[in-house]
Amino acid sequence: MRRGVRVIHGSPGLLLALAACVPVPHPFAGPPSGETAKLVQPPPPRLAVPAPANALLADADATAFATDLAEALLGNEVPAQAVAAKGGDWRLVATAEMRRAQVIPHYAIVNPAGVTIAHIDGLPEPAAAWARGDEGVLQSAAQDAAPKLAELLTSIDAAEKQNDPHSLYHRPAEVAVLGVTGAPGDGDTSLARQIRLQLPQLGLIVDNDPKAADFTVGGEVHIAAAAAGNSRVEIQWQMRDASGHDLGRIVQINEVPSGTLDQYWGDVAIVVAQQAALGMREVMEKQRHPPPGALPPGKSASGAPTNPPPGAAPSPAVAANPAPPSAASLGEPTQP
Repeated sequence: MRRGVRVIHGSPGLLLALAACVPVPHPFAGPPSGETAKLVQPPPPRLAVPAPANALLADADATAFATDLAEALLGNEVPAQAVAAKGGDWRLVATAEMRRAQVIPHYAIVNPAGVTIAHIDGLPEPAAAWARGDEGVLQSAAQDAAPKLAELLTSIDAAEKQNDPHSLYHRPAEVAVLGVTGAPGDGDTSLARQIRLQLPQLGLIVDNDPKAADFTVGGEVHIAAAAAGNSRVEIQWQMRDASGHDLGRIVQINEVPSGTLDQYWGDVAIVVAQQAALGMREVMEKQRHPPPGALPPGKSASGAPTNPPPGAAPSPAVAANPAPPSAASLGEPTQP
Protein backbone atom coordinates (compact mmCIF):
# COMPACT_ATOMS: atom_id res chain seq x y z
CA MET A 1 0.00 0.00 0.00
CA ARG A 2 1.26 3.45 -0.85
CA ARG A 3 2.27 5.35 2.23
CA GLY A 4 0.58 8.72 2.86
CA VAL A 5 -2.73 10.22 3.79
CA ARG A 6 -5.91 8.36 2.96
CA VAL A 7 -9.10 10.23 2.29
CA ILE A 8 -11.88 8.57 4.25
CA HIS A 9 -15.18 9.21 2.51
CA GLY A 10 -17.89 10.43 4.83
CA SER A 11 -15.45 11.31 7.63
CA PRO A 12 -14.85 15.07 7.49
CA GLY A 13 -13.63 15.20 11.09
CA LEU A 14 -10.86 12.69 10.39
CA LEU A 15 -9.94 14.53 7.22
CA LEU A 16 -9.47 17.77 9.14
CA ALA A 17 -7.42 16.01 11.79
CA LEU A 18 -5.11 14.53 9.17
CA ALA A 19 -4.82 17.93 7.50
CA ALA A 20 -3.37 19.33 10.70
CA CYS A 21 -0.54 16.78 10.68
CA VAL A 22 0.67 16.88 7.09
CA PRO A 23 1.31 19.64 4.55
CA VAL A 24 -1.90 20.65 2.82
CA PRO A 25 -1.98 22.93 -0.23
CA HIS A 26 -3.48 26.35 0.43
CA PRO A 27 -3.74 27.71 -3.10
CA PHE A 28 -5.69 30.84 -2.12
CA ALA A 29 -3.67 31.74 0.98
CA GLY A 30 -1.09 33.61 -1.12
CA PRO A 31 -0.28 34.75 -4.64
CA PRO A 32 2.22 32.12 -5.92
CA SER A 33 0.91 32.55 -9.47
CA GLY A 34 1.49 36.27 -9.41
CA GLU A 35 -2.25 37.01 -9.36
CA THR A 36 -4.17 37.71 -6.19
CA ALA A 37 -7.71 38.36 -5.11
CA LYS A 38 -9.01 41.70 -6.21
CA LEU A 39 -12.12 43.77 -5.84
CA VAL A 40 -13.75 45.07 -9.00
CA GLN A 41 -16.55 47.60 -8.71
CA PRO A 42 -18.52 49.25 -11.50
CA PRO A 43 -19.46 52.89 -11.14
CA PRO A 44 -22.61 53.78 -9.22
CA PRO A 45 -25.38 55.81 -10.93
CA ARG A 46 -23.75 58.43 -13.16
CA LEU A 47 -23.61 62.18 -12.76
CA ALA A 48 -24.85 63.75 -15.99
CA VAL A 49 -23.14 66.98 -17.01
CA PRO A 50 -25.24 68.65 -19.71
CA ALA A 51 -23.89 71.56 -21.74
CA PRO A 52 -24.73 74.66 -19.65
CA ALA A 53 -27.33 76.96 -21.17
CA ASN A 54 -26.71 79.94 -18.87
CA ALA A 55 -22.95 80.04 -18.46
CA LEU A 56 -22.21 83.03 -20.71
CA LEU A 57 -20.70 80.71 -23.33
CA ALA A 58 -21.42 80.05 -26.99
CA ASP A 59 -23.02 76.67 -27.68
CA ALA A 60 -19.80 75.02 -28.86
CA ASP A 61 -17.87 76.38 -25.89
CA ALA A 62 -20.60 75.24 -23.47
CA THR A 63 -20.34 71.72 -24.88
CA ALA A 64 -16.56 71.82 -24.48
CA PHE A 65 -16.90 73.05 -20.89
CA ALA A 66 -19.28 70.18 -20.05
CA THR A 67 -16.69 67.75 -21.43
CA ASP A 68 -13.94 69.41 -19.37
CA LEU A 69 -16.06 69.13 -16.22
CA ALA A 70 -16.89 65.46 -16.83
CA GLU A 71 -13.25 64.56 -17.47
CA ALA A 72 -12.10 66.41 -14.38
CA LEU A 73 -14.74 64.67 -12.26
CA LEU A 74 -13.67 61.29 -13.62
CA GLY A 75 -10.17 62.16 -12.46
CA ASN A 76 -11.65 62.56 -8.97
CA GLU A 77 -13.39 59.16 -9.11
CA VAL A 78 -16.86 60.55 -9.84
CA PRO A 79 -18.58 58.64 -12.70
CA ALA A 80 -19.58 61.68 -14.71
CA GLN A 81 -20.57 61.94 -18.38
CA ALA A 82 -21.03 65.01 -20.56
CA VAL A 83 -24.57 64.11 -21.59
CA ALA A 84 -28.12 65.31 -21.10
CA ALA A 85 -29.68 63.85 -17.95
CA LYS A 86 -32.06 60.90 -18.15
CA GLY A 87 -34.43 59.47 -15.57
CA GLY A 88 -32.53 58.34 -12.50
CA ASP A 89 -29.49 60.54 -13.20
CA TRP A 90 -28.08 63.10 -10.84
CA ARG A 91 -27.13 66.31 -12.66
CA LEU A 92 -24.44 68.92 -12.43
CA VAL A 93 -25.93 72.24 -13.56
CA ALA A 94 -23.33 74.87 -14.38
CA THR A 95 -24.15 78.57 -14.71
CA ALA A 96 -22.11 81.78 -14.58
CA GLU A 97 -22.52 85.46 -13.83
CA MET A 98 -20.55 88.64 -14.49
CA ARG A 99 -18.99 90.54 -11.60
CA ARG A 100 -17.13 93.59 -12.90
CA ALA A 101 -14.46 92.22 -15.26
CA GLN A 102 -14.71 88.67 -14.02
CA VAL A 103 -16.98 85.66 -14.50
CA ILE A 104 -18.01 83.58 -11.48
CA PRO A 105 -19.01 79.97 -12.33
CA HIS A 106 -21.74 78.37 -10.22
CA TYR A 107 -22.36 74.64 -9.86
CA ALA A 108 -25.51 72.99 -8.51
CA ILE A 109 -26.05 69.31 -7.69
CA VAL A 110 -29.58 68.32 -8.71
CA ASN A 111 -31.13 64.97 -7.78
CA PRO A 112 -33.31 62.84 -10.11
CA ALA A 113 -36.45 64.52 -8.73
CA GLY A 114 -35.19 67.90 -9.93
CA VAL A 115 -34.39 69.19 -6.44
CA THR A 116 -31.23 71.24 -6.00
CA ILE A 117 -29.44 69.53 -3.14
CA ALA A 118 -26.36 71.74 -2.82
CA HIS A 119 -24.23 74.23 -4.72
CA ILE A 120 -20.78 75.80 -4.79
CA ASP A 121 -19.08 78.70 -6.58
CA GLY A 122 -15.96 78.43 -8.68
CA LEU A 123 -12.98 80.75 -8.76
CA PRO A 124 -13.32 84.01 -10.69
CA GLU A 125 -12.19 83.81 -14.30
CA PRO A 126 -11.20 86.63 -16.73
CA ALA A 127 -14.38 87.75 -18.46
CA ALA A 128 -12.84 88.31 -21.91
CA ALA A 129 -11.12 84.90 -22.00
CA TRP A 130 -14.27 83.21 -20.72
CA ALA A 131 -16.47 84.90 -23.33
CA ARG A 132 -14.30 83.68 -26.19
CA GLY A 133 -14.24 80.15 -24.77
CA ASP A 134 -10.51 80.09 -24.07
CA GLU A 135 -9.60 76.41 -23.76
CA GLY A 136 -7.10 76.90 -20.93
CA VAL A 137 -9.52 79.01 -18.88
CA LEU A 138 -12.39 76.49 -19.21
CA GLN A 139 -10.14 73.57 -18.34
CA SER A 140 -8.71 75.45 -15.37
CA ALA A 141 -12.22 76.18 -14.08
CA ALA A 142 -13.17 72.51 -14.42
CA GLN A 143 -10.02 71.31 -12.62
CA ASP A 144 -10.69 73.76 -9.79
CA ALA A 145 -14.32 72.67 -9.36
CA ALA A 146 -13.93 68.89 -9.67
CA PRO A 147 -12.40 68.01 -6.26
CA LYS A 148 -14.84 70.33 -4.49
CA LEU A 149 -17.77 68.72 -6.28
CA ALA A 150 -16.48 65.22 -5.48
CA GLU A 151 -16.31 66.12 -1.79
CA LEU A 152 -19.77 67.65 -1.98
CA LEU A 153 -21.27 64.50 -3.52
CA THR A 154 -19.67 62.39 -0.81
CA SER A 155 -21.16 64.66 1.85
CA ILE A 156 -24.63 64.47 0.28
CA ASP A 157 -24.45 60.69 0.24
CA ALA A 158 -23.43 60.65 3.91
CA ALA A 159 -26.18 63.08 4.91
CA GLU A 160 -28.87 61.00 3.21
CA LYS A 161 -27.76 57.88 5.04
CA GLN A 162 -27.72 59.71 8.36
CA ASN A 163 -31.21 61.12 7.75
CA ASP A 164 -32.74 57.73 6.98
CA PRO A 165 -33.34 55.76 10.24
CA HIS A 166 -33.64 52.55 8.24
CA SER A 167 -30.39 52.97 6.35
CA LEU A 168 -27.40 50.69 6.83
CA TYR A 169 -25.71 53.50 8.72
CA HIS A 170 -27.86 52.59 11.73
CA ARG A 171 -27.91 48.78 11.66
CA PRO A 172 -25.92 45.71 10.55
CA ALA A 173 -26.22 44.72 6.91
CA GLU A 174 -28.14 41.59 5.97
CA VAL A 175 -26.85 39.47 3.09
CA ALA A 176 -28.30 36.45 1.31
CA VAL A 177 -25.93 33.91 -0.24
CA LEU A 178 -27.50 32.75 -3.49
CA GLY A 179 -25.12 29.84 -3.96
CA VAL A 180 -22.11 28.86 -6.05
CA THR A 181 -21.97 27.26 -9.49
CA GLY A 182 -19.31 25.76 -11.71
CA ALA A 183 -17.02 24.18 -9.12
CA PRO A 184 -15.96 20.55 -9.47
CA GLY A 185 -16.44 18.03 -6.68
CA ASP A 186 -18.19 19.39 -3.62
CA GLY A 187 -16.99 22.95 -4.32
CA ASP A 188 -20.41 24.52 -4.94
CA THR A 189 -21.72 23.28 -1.61
CA SER A 190 -18.52 23.82 0.39
CA LEU A 191 -17.92 27.37 -0.82
CA ALA A 192 -21.51 28.49 -0.22
CA ARG A 193 -21.53 26.92 3.24
CA GLN A 194 -18.23 28.54 4.24
CA ILE A 195 -19.33 31.99 3.05
CA ARG A 196 -22.45 31.64 5.19
CA LEU A 197 -20.21 30.78 8.15
CA GLN A 198 -17.63 33.52 7.59
CA LEU A 199 -19.90 36.53 7.09
CA PRO A 200 -21.43 36.47 10.61
CA GLN A 201 -17.91 36.44 12.06
CA LEU A 202 -17.43 39.85 10.44
CA GLY A 203 -20.56 41.34 12.02
CA LEU A 204 -22.91 40.74 9.10
CA ILE A 205 -26.27 39.00 9.25
CA VAL A 206 -26.94 36.12 6.85
CA ASP A 207 -30.56 36.10 5.67
CA ASN A 208 -32.02 33.09 3.88
CA ASP A 209 -34.55 35.25 2.03
CA PRO A 210 -32.96 37.25 -0.82
CA LYS A 211 -36.04 39.51 -0.99
CA ALA A 212 -35.57 40.58 2.63
CA ALA A 213 -31.79 41.06 2.48
CA ASP A 214 -29.89 44.29 1.88
CA PHE A 215 -27.40 42.52 -0.36
CA THR A 216 -27.09 39.28 -2.28
CA VAL A 217 -23.95 37.44 -3.28
CA GLY A 218 -23.47 34.54 -5.66
CA GLY A 219 -20.34 32.73 -6.78
CA GLU A 220 -19.11 31.31 -10.06
CA VAL A 221 -16.09 29.05 -10.45
CA HIS A 222 -14.16 28.70 -13.71
CA ILE A 223 -11.33 26.20 -14.12
CA ALA A 224 -9.05 26.06 -17.14
CA ALA A 225 -5.85 24.22 -18.03
CA ALA A 226 -2.61 26.04 -17.23
CA ALA A 227 1.07 25.31 -17.72
CA ALA A 228 3.11 22.56 -16.03
CA GLY A 229 0.16 20.31 -15.25
CA ASN A 230 -1.69 22.98 -13.29
CA SER A 231 -5.22 24.28 -13.48
CA ARG A 232 -6.14 27.96 -13.32
CA VAL A 233 -8.97 28.49 -10.82
CA GLU A 234 -10.96 31.70 -10.97
CA ILE A 235 -13.71 32.38 -8.43
CA GLN A 236 -15.99 35.37 -8.93
CA TRP A 237 -18.37 36.60 -6.24
CA GLN A 238 -21.04 38.91 -7.66
CA MET A 239 -22.63 41.39 -5.26
CA ARG A 240 -25.92 43.26 -5.72
CA ASP A 241 -28.01 45.53 -3.55
CA ALA A 242 -31.66 45.05 -2.59
CA SER A 243 -32.77 46.68 -5.86
CA GLY A 244 -30.65 44.33 -7.93
CA HIS A 245 -28.03 46.96 -8.80
CA ASP A 246 -24.57 45.59 -9.50
CA LEU A 247 -22.16 46.57 -6.71
CA GLY A 248 -19.10 44.74 -7.97
CA ARG A 249 -17.22 41.48 -8.03
CA ILE A 250 -14.64 39.91 -5.77
CA VAL A 251 -12.32 37.91 -8.00
CA GLN A 252 -9.94 35.27 -6.68
CA ILE A 253 -7.44 33.71 -9.08
CA ASN A 254 -4.76 31.09 -8.55
CA GLU A 255 -3.25 27.91 -9.95
CA VAL A 256 -3.40 24.46 -8.39
CA PRO A 257 -2.11 21.07 -9.51
CA SER A 258 -4.66 19.59 -11.89
CA GLY A 259 -7.17 17.38 -10.11
CA THR A 260 -6.57 18.88 -6.65
CA LEU A 261 -10.16 20.09 -6.34
CA ASP A 262 -11.93 17.39 -8.32
CA GLN A 263 -13.52 15.82 -5.24
CA TYR A 264 -13.18 17.64 -1.92
CA TRP A 265 -12.39 21.31 -1.35
CA GLY A 266 -11.94 20.98 2.43
CA ASP A 267 -9.79 23.71 3.96
CA VAL A 268 -9.34 25.33 0.53
CA ALA A 269 -12.99 26.39 0.73
CA ILE A 270 -12.36 27.85 4.18
CA VAL A 271 -9.44 29.99 3.00
CA VAL A 272 -11.34 31.12 -0.10
CA ALA A 273 -14.37 32.09 2.00
CA GLN A 274 -12.29 33.94 4.62
CA GLN A 275 -10.66 36.14 2.00
CA ALA A 276 -13.80 36.67 -0.06
CA ALA A 277 -15.85 37.60 3.01
CA LEU A 278 -13.42 40.41 3.82
CA GLY A 279 -13.95 41.86 0.36
CA MET A 280 -17.71 41.51 0.69
CA ARG A 281 -17.69 43.36 3.99
CA GLU A 282 -15.66 46.17 2.41
CA VAL A 283 -18.26 46.60 -0.34
CA MET A 284 -21.08 46.66 2.23
CA GLU A 285 -19.25 49.06 4.52
CA LYS A 286 -18.83 51.53 1.66
CA GLN A 287 -22.60 51.45 1.28
CA ARG A 288 -23.19 51.77 5.00
CA HIS A 289 -20.83 54.32 6.54
CA PRO A 290 -20.30 57.97 5.60
CA PRO A 291 -16.65 59.00 5.17
CA PRO A 292 -14.80 61.00 7.86
CA GLY A 293 -15.54 64.71 7.81
CA ALA A 294 -18.99 64.38 6.24
CA LEU A 295 -21.15 67.47 6.40
CA PRO A 296 -24.21 67.55 8.67
CA PRO A 297 -27.56 66.85 7.00
CA GLY A 298 -29.12 69.92 5.39
CA LYS A 299 -25.88 71.86 4.82
CA SER A 300 -23.95 72.66 1.66
CA ALA A 301 -20.17 72.62 1.36
CA SER A 302 -20.13 76.34 2.20
CA GLY A 303 -22.25 75.77 5.32
CA ALA A 304 -25.38 77.27 3.78
CA PRO A 305 -28.67 75.38 3.96
CA THR A 306 -29.51 73.17 1.01
CA ASN A 307 -32.52 74.05 -1.12
CA PRO A 308 -35.37 71.51 -0.90
CA PRO A 309 -38.77 72.50 -2.30
CA PRO A 310 -40.90 74.66 0.06
CA GLY A 311 -42.64 72.60 2.71
CA ALA A 312 -40.93 69.36 1.72
CA ALA A 313 -39.63 67.04 4.41
CA PRO A 314 -35.87 66.71 3.83
CA SER A 315 -35.44 62.99 4.42
CA PRO A 316 -38.23 61.11 2.60
CA ALA A 317 -38.05 63.25 -0.54
CA VAL A 318 -34.34 62.59 -0.95
CA ALA A 319 -34.10 59.05 0.32
CA ALA A 320 -36.50 57.79 -2.34
CA ASN A 321 -34.00 58.73 -5.08
CA PRO A 322 -30.94 56.74 -6.15
CA ALA A 323 -27.85 57.47 -4.09
CA PRO A 324 -25.67 60.24 -5.49
CA PRO A 325 -22.64 59.01 -7.44
CA SER A 326 -20.12 59.97 -4.79
CA ALA A 327 -16.41 59.36 -5.01
CA ALA A 328 -16.66 57.40 -1.73
CA SER A 329 -18.85 54.74 -3.30
CA LEU A 330 -16.16 53.80 -5.79
CA GLY A 331 -14.10 51.10 -4.13
CA GLU A 332 -10.36 50.99 -4.61
CA PRO A 333 -8.91 47.58 -5.61
CA THR A 334 -8.21 45.55 -2.52
CA GLN A 335 -6.59 42.29 -1.53
CA PRO A 336 -8.92 40.48 0.88
